Amino acid sequence: MSTILGYAPFGWFPIPVVALACLIGITVKQASAQRAAYIGFCFGIGMFGAGVSWVYISLNTYGGMSATMAFLSTVLFCVYLAVFPTLFAFCCWLVRRDTLAYLMLTVPAFWTATELARGTFFTGFPWLSVGYSQIVDSPLSGYAPIFGVYGVSLAVAVSSGLLFHCCSSSNVRRYRAAIILVAIIGVGVLLKQVSWTSPSGLKFSVALLQGNVPQDTKWKEASLKPTLDLYLSLVRQSSAKLIVLPETAIPLFIDEIPNSYVDALMEHIRARDSDLITGILERQPSGEGDIYYNSAISMGVSQERIYRKQHLVPFGEYVPSFRLVSWVVDTLRIPLNNMSRGPALQEPIPVAGEMVAINICFEDVFGEEIRQALPSATVLVNLSNLAWFGDSLAAPQHLQISKTRALEVGRYMLRSTNTGATAIIDPRGTVVRQAQPFERLILEGDAQGFTGATPYVILGNGPILLFCGLGLLVGLSSRRGWATEKKGKLGAAQRDYVASVGSRSL
Repeated sequence: MSTILGYAPFGWFPIPVVALACLIGITVKQASAQRAAYIGFCFGIGMFGAGVSWVYISLNTYGGMSATMAFLSTVLFCVYLAVFPTLFAFCCWLVRRDTLAYLMLTVPAFWTATELARGTFFTGFPWLSVGYSQIVDSPLSGYAPIFGVYGVSLAVAVSSGLLFHCCSSSNVRRYRAAIILVAIIGVGVLLKQVSWTSPSGLKFSVALLQGNVPQDTKWKEASLKPTLDLYLSLVRQSSAKLIVLPETAIPLFIDEIPNSYVDALMEHIRARDSDLITGILERQPSGEGDIYYNSAISMGVSQERIYRKQHLVPFGEYVPSFRLVSWVVDTLRIPLNNMSRGPALQEPIPVAGEMVAINICFEDVFGEEIRQALPSATVLVNLSNLAWFGDSLAAPQHLQISKTRALEVGRYMLRSTNTGATAIIDPRGTVVRQAQPFERLILEGDAQGFTGATPYVILGNGPILLFCGLGLLVGLSSRRGWATEKKGKLGAAQRDYVASVGSRSL
């Protein structure tokens, strides 16, 4: 459970390194694989139970699910997530060895492989990947532009293995592990000084609108006009080159927006030679009924373009097809939970003289998908509505994820949210400006386009997959156990002692 203190908003980044080292040490000392798996499961339950408990808020407070059912659903979700640390501990025990190679290669490979699996299965939930805990204050964050967040997770796992080796080995082996650990940290510090991308063009002004519209009234008819008036008023108060509204800021389908409202928006932004991006809903008729999209639309002096969200949230935006979880859907009252996916590859949108790669809410958790718009995109924009999760850890955790995306690709990230974590983030993952949560405001500042490609943009997760393969091969090359090796070494020492005593007796 203490592992969560390494993530935002706490930021005690050494804790996950120490916690993972403890997990490794306890796991390899267990008497059976089942006991090791149990240790991994307890670690996962503590970590995810503390870290993603905000799921309960979305299910109960805003999803209409009873407290009992929401609690049960949250527990089951955490149990599912805990399966991956369980698998990690089980596999580590099966191939355990008392060697530096095992702790530097095999253990980190298992940990990173299980994180990759968690970020892939059932559309993926890579939230709380341990690499996020190091962004951006830790020296290990220097590896993000080269290997991505999973590369930082790998660096954490290697550091944890070395830390355990330092604490459990003889003096000579301890010093060797300590030197390697210091080297990994030192290289990370040096990498943080590297500028992988370069600015292009002039800085431009941005205005990120935070409407703070309550989630429980957002979709009610009585709230429609006040919401429309609110955002029109906020837009009229800004003269920025680029104005960004949150996800589904306008609670209507595109074809339902009054022409007079669109004209009022266009009159203001065109008079100031500006562009605007807003979250909006789309529907298109088809033979089997309408198709719905969670979208973002640009308007202003640039050509109007549309981005359609392609990585949807299970249960929130679409219903998984397997029957085992159908009971969850029957108890939820989430509007428009039958969205369709947008195209997997969508070109950046030209606005404010830049090429903007838009992602909507949950999408920026997936770095491999964000990098597909690079290096063409010069700026990243995220539209979110985190009102679903109240005043919980979800907002600061999501902000930390966005900082990681900016650092990975070397671009500004502009976040416009409904209730919090609205921020301007520079290409080094540093928050330049941030809005106070749960306030109605306009966050204004400057941003700049960047060009070039970080190693991660070019290579993606390829190097990490190769390392995982290498680590697994090293682990599988010998099934000799930790306890067996210890016993073998003790037996050899005993034989030497007996031989020496025998020679002295003679």
